[in-house]
Amino acid sequence: MYLKSLEINNKLSVSEIVATDYRTAEVFRLHGISYCCGGKWPLDMACEIAGVDIKKISKDLEHATRQAHGYMLHDFENWDIDFLIDYIITIHHSYLKKNLPSTQQLLAEFAKEHSKKFSWLADLEKKFALLVDQLQFSMKEEENNLFPYIRQLVHAHRDKEPYALLLVKTLRKPLGETMSKSYRMITGIILHIRELTSTYCSPENVCTSHKVVLAKLLELDQDIMQHLYLEEAVLFPRAIAIEKEMLAV
Repeated sequence: MYLKSLEINNKLSVSEIVATDYRTAEVFRLHGISYCCGGKWPLDMACEIAGVDIKKISKDLEHATRQAHGYMLHDFENWDIDFLIDYIITIHHSYLKKNLPSTQQLLAEFAKEHSKKFSWLADLEKKFALLVDQLQFSMKEEENNLFPYIRQLVHAHRDKEPYALLLVKTLRKPLGETMSKSYRMITGIILHIRELTSTYCSPENVCTSHKVVLAKLLELDQDIMQHLYLEEAVLFPRAIAIEKEMLAV
C-alpha cells in the first residue's frame, strides 16, 4: 500500500497491485475495474472482462507508480520570488486542482458502501467538502490577486522603479492578514480529518478501498502542509520585508 517496489505482472490480482501501491487504484477506477473486494481477478483477466487493452493499462500503471510526490531538500528561502510563485502554482495548485475532485469522489464512493460500518464517514465527507471549498477559494485569491501583487512589488523594488512606493501605498494588500484566516481554517479542518481517521491509520482486516482512501488523504495532507509552509514561512515574509523596506524609504 505504501509504495513498495512494484513490477507490473499480468498474473497479479488487481487487489494485490493496489495493495502494493495505492496510486494504481485511480488507474483501475478510471478504467472501470474493481480493485476492492471484487478485485481478485488476475490483471490480464480483469482487463479482458472490462474490455480494456492490457498494454494501455500496463502503461498507465507504470506511469502512476513512477510519479514521485515526495519533496527533496530544496533551498526555498533563496529561490527567486517569481520562480517560487511559479513553483507553488505549477506544483501545488495544479496537484490540488486535479486531486481534490477525484479524492472527493473516491471518498463519496467509499462512504456510500461503508457508512453503516463506519459512522465517522459522514463527518469525514462534510469536513473534506469544507476543505475543498476553502482550498479552492484560497487558490483563486492567490492567483487572481495576491500573487500578481507580489510580482509587481518585487519587480518595482528590484528595478528601483520611481512608482514603487506609490504601488505599495495604493495596491498594498495586508499580506499578514489576507490569507491567515483561510490558513487557520484549512489547518483546523485537516487536524479534524486526522482525528477522524486516526492519522490515516487503517484498522486491521479492512478492505483495499479503505486503505486507498486513507493513503490518498495522507498524500493530500502532506502536499497541503508543504504548500502552506512555502507561503506562510517563505513567500509572504519575504514580500512583507520588501513592503516594509519600500515604505521606510
